[in-house]
Amino acid sequence: MIRKNTSLLIVTILLIALFCTGCGSGQSRENIELGMAAVEALDYNMALEHFEKAVVNNEEPELLYRGQGLAYMGLSQYADAVVAFEKALTYSKMYVTNLDYDVNYYLATAYYKNGEFDKAIKVYDAILNLQKKDIMSYYLRGIAKLESNDFDGAVTDFDTAVSLNPTDYSMIIDVHCALAAHGYKEKGIEYLQAALDLQDKSLTDYDKGRIAYYMEDYENARNLLEQAKDNDDPDTILMLGRTYEALGDYNYAASVYTNYLAKDETHPEICNQLGLCKLKVEDYNAALLAFQSGLAIEDNPLKQKLQFNEIVAYEYMGEFKKAAVLMETYLKLYPDDTTAKREYEFLKTR
Repeated sequence: MIRKNTSLLIVTILLIALFCTGCGSGQSRENIELGMAAVEALDYNMALEHFEKAVVNNEEPELLYRGQGLAYMGLSQYADAVVAFEKALTYSKMYVTNLDYDVNYYLATAYYKNGEFDKAIKVYDAILNLQKKDIMSYYLRGIAKLESNDFDGAVTDFDTAVSLNPTDYSMIIDVHCALAAHGYKEKGIEYLQAALDLQDKSLTDYDKGRIAYYMEDYENARNLLEQAKDNDDPDTILMLGRTYEALGDYNYAASVYTNYLAKDETHPEICNQLGLCKLKVEDYNAALLAFQSGLAIEDNPLKQKLQFNEIVAYEYMGEFKKAAVLMETYLKLYPDDTTAKREYEFLKTR
């Protein structure tokens, strides 16, 4: 039985226990492993079937409920994910293990996705009481505080995260984006400017270019990223293409993506961005091909986005019945996508 006050349970477990790395057990993991393979394959319903078999087979409970929670997360069933992760934590031992921390991170994410920001914050509080230099927890707690309208608390956490690693430019950009999305764009730019002002030797042309991009200095961003693109890094190519898009040159942006994909077809985000460029210039067949090329890539973290954009391409091509059928399938996988729900209602009328 799950304790009702689970947030207190988490805090208690984390605060009274000592950290250790072991999580071994002699219990079977056969169905758990099958379930996790299904999660990695994005087949979340099949994963849930395996985890149910793991319950019947009395397999290692903390691992199986962790896996069950991940499957529910994949299905956007965040309330169910919360229950699973909470149940996993009831099987914690006397000492906190890496597995316990891992489950807590996922639990905090599930709380956040379920709109329970205060509960997510409490989980991060508990983690940070033991791991006082956990950069990611400070950053994620800051995000949750933004959602809770605690601007000052969020800034304090962001400041701490950045101070612990002032050359993590990806995180600094993420901080800017989070602040901008919540109406604090100028504050976000302060973090970007501070990173430039450090003039650290680790700051490459790529880093300078992407910081310039998020400061909306697109001309400078383009020049810096053009200098950086010789390393043929996919992140540099993606950033350069997006800079040309921001400058309104969708055809050249598309050529940047196309030239790279001719050498390496394994990057779904570049495929997606190419498709979006083709939509902009009304080349819908090419857009559809780009999205479908991205979907063909295995272990694809952008599957949901590419599936939605594939439907949009069919819609622009006037193939409304095809789009409606695909949207129906999409909503079974991602039922909380409100934009897709509205689009489906429109498609059913065509």
